[in-house]
Amino acid sequence: MFLVLPVLCPITRSAVDIPHISAAHTVRVVGVHCNSTMSLLEYMREMHAVGLFADVRLLGGMLLCMAENNPDMLPPVSRFQLLVYQADALRHEREYRHAEAVYRQVLQQKKFLTKNSKLRLPSSHTQIPTLPSDAEIKYHLAECYLNMKQDKDAIATLDTIPAKHRTPKINMTLAGLYRKAGQERVAITCYKEVLRQCPLALEAILGLLSLSVKGAEVASLTVNTIQSIPSIEWLSTWIKAYAFSYAKDYPRAIATFSSLDRKSLLKDCVDLLVSMAQTFFRAGDHPNAILKFEQAHARDPYLLKGMDMYGYLLAQNDHVEDLEKLGIRLFTLSENHPEPWIVMGYHSYALKKNTRTVFLAARAIQLSGGSNVLALMLKAAALVELGSVQEAVLHIREASRLAPHHFECYEALVECYSVLQRPRDALTVANAACKALIYSPAALVLYATACMDMPGLQEKARTLLERALSCKPILLKAILIKSDLLRREQKFEEGVTFMREVLAQRSQGLLHRLLADFLVACNNVQEAMDQYSIALSLDPGDSKAAEAMQKLEREEGGQGEGASEGEAEEMEGGSGEENEGDLEVSDSEAAPWAEHAQWFAMQ
Repeated sequence: MFLVLPVLCPITRSAVDIPHISAAHTVRVVGVHCNSTMSLLEYMREMHAVGLFADVRLLGGMLLCMAENNPDMLPPVSRFQLLVYQADALRHEREYRHAEAVYRQVLQQKKFLTKNSKLRLPSSHTQIPTLPSDAEIKYHLAECYLNMKQDKDAIATLDTIPAKHRTPKINMTLAGLYRKAGQERVAITCYKEVLRQCPLALEAILGLLSLSVKGAEVASLTVNTIQSIPSIEWLSTWIKAYAFSYAKDYPRAIATFSSLDRKSLLKDCVDLLVSMAQTFFRAGDHPNAILKFEQAHARDPYLLKGMDMYGYLLAQNDHVEDLEKLGIRLFTLSENHPEPWIVMGYHSYALKKNTRTVFLAARAIQLSGGSNVLALMLKAAALVELGSVQEAVLHIREASRLAPHHFECYEALVECYSVLQRPRDALTVANAACKALIYSPAALVLYATACMDMPGLQEKARTLLERALSCKPILLKAILIKSDLLRREQKFEEGVTFMREVLAQRSQGLLHRLLADFLVACNNVQEAMDQYSIALSLDPGDSKAAEAMQKLEREEGGQGEGASEGEAEEMEGGSGEENEGDLEVSDSEAAPWAEHAQWFAMQ
């Protein structure tokens, strides 16, 4: 920047106040057209307008220093305008602490000008635009507090703005802050005020729906706009889809989203595909969630929204190479969003690099302001692997507070309390999960799992499992836990009957092995061998089935009379490695139960 400051005139005629400056004393700034009639303050305004904030900061600092050394150099209104430019420049340069201090000076100067209403700009400043309002200044001050993670100060600052002076962006910011602070009623009021002024503010609509405001009430705030604007008839259906989703009525939400994708102008809309993917995920339909994420990513390779959840699904299905490629791709798009850090965090976790995972997840938490649920859960999972279970509990609790509808949060917390040998706490969390998730099959199974660890609650666990299986007969985790319960109770004949019913609906190597185990306990050795053979044909890598098969063959060869009784005793044992191996499955629904050492809290 080439800068020439004019020679100061006597105190009564400063450089800032001179309406006409000779050519020899012209201020010249790169990028701004030079005009000998422009004052220094007008040059500041021009640089501020074209975004030369580093130059504004530098020149503004010099002018403020000059004004301090010569108090008569700047009239009060000019000093106010100069402070505004300087504070804005500092904010854009991310010097938030310094900007906060200058904005406070701005407010003090504004108060002084208000009290001294007779003060007016000199005639040479008639080109300076209208001075910013108190509301605008306080909003920028609140932005500084937000960037410094001082939410309470931001709320306190914005609260001082009278309601009638609050712009939509002020109300939107307040709504988010109130919601984060748990003040939902005030947040709802702010969101409604945004929609009153801007009926198509979709984020405000989502904010209201997420706070359990009825879809019909939200739609009523936009009905006049829908009727007056062509080609926006889809909005009411869009609101209905999200209303179903936030009400946890996922089948109807998916059906409504699908109707938008098929019948409206929103076909193959990326945001709609992401919303469908997230709804499938919350409904537990991970294959369809992956499919929709793949479609969205193919449509928009620059997409960041939802890619953290997509990364989680890739990690869950052991697609480590795809996970790494996705993470590298996202980092080329942005390093200032949490999604790339979360995806690479899952990649590190899959490779058992837990210390690195903690670092990556912590960075994602920082970038999201502590509001990203997957980042919190990822860090918790890595902390568990590192032995810091109590610290992991704190992160999971925060994730659960932010997303009370996420089953994974409750599941991870129950697992942590089991590790910490706090079964009553695990039972309380599982009960809360049932209430929050409206007694979904997964929540019922989680509750049954917690009951299994409490003396005298086995019968309740059995009732919960039967209720879950009546809703979803092929829920693998429920099948595994019920078979374990029947083994503990030595109800082997009932176990045979149960496993035959399951296999009539779902054929899987593990299930055939479980049936074979019950048949052995019932002395039905020949059929047990047949079932072990089927299990091995479906899953040749099932070492448990192979070992059991070999053992039966040896016993059939006369090496162990009464072997069947021995098998029954082993089934009754309840703590052997064979029984633990029964739960080591790869099915996505059973992974947290069976392989929590690898996928703890990440299902």
